[in-house]
Amino acid sequence: MHFALGALLLVSLSVAAAEVPLRFVVPDSWAMPLVQIERDRPTQGILHDIMLSLATQVGAPAQFHVLPRPRVQNAMEHGEADVRCFVSQDWLPTPSGDYIWSVPLLVQRDMLIGRQGPPDSVNPADLPQQSIGTVLGYSYPTLQPLFDANRLHREDARNQEQVLEKLLAGRYRYAVSNQWTLDWFNQRLLPEQQLKSVALVQEQPISCYVRNDPKVPVQRILRTLQQMKTSGEINDIIRLYTGNPTP
Repeated sequence: MHFALGALLLVSLSVAAAEVPLRFVVPDSWAMPLVQIERDRPTQGILHDIMLSLATQVGAPAQFHVLPRPRVQNAMEHGEADVRCFVSQDWLPTPSGDYIWSVPLLVQRDMLIGRQGPPDSVNPADLPQQSIGTVLGYSYPTLQPLFDANRLHREDARNQEQVLEKLLAGRYRYAVSNQWTLDWFNQRLLPEQQLKSVALVQEQPISCYVRNDPKVPVQRILRTLQQMKTSGEINDIIRLYTGNPTP
């Protein structure tokens, strides 16, 4: 009897441990094909599939916390989430031993976007003083000197798709978007309406980082992400949504 109760207790503890979720923080500024957010939950997209596969392979249910971008880092610092993905080390103000970074998983290509018609290429430094479309809370290091000098002005929108919608509506002449979101956005437009890239703003390797906490299986998460990258799984996910494995 005691043996049966002990075995039952061990099973119960194992089930409880297995159900501890892996908590991901998701900025509400993301747009397809990176992620689709419905009722405060990601439902599809490149990053949704990567995070869900990671949690499954680690052996934990995925739990997503969708937050405004300015609150994302605060959530990590206060232990409200365990993993943040699609981030560059350059975007964090100071390096911290509280987090451990994965290998680079993706490449973020930010482009200066315009409407159809000339010019076909633009040097942002040569633009006359004007507002350009940007995402609230996003960092654009190569454009920051132009913002600081009052040559260009940010006009922030909540997410990447809203930035492109405002550009299409003529709210400004140029905006910044990553290449994947631009390609996704153009799919629903007639050829003569489609927005176009006129300059490469910046290109950065993108990773995930994990909160360095004994309660979090940090090394298992990092090993799994590396395996997902080297096996081609991440490229397969990208290809599923974009048709190409790279931007």
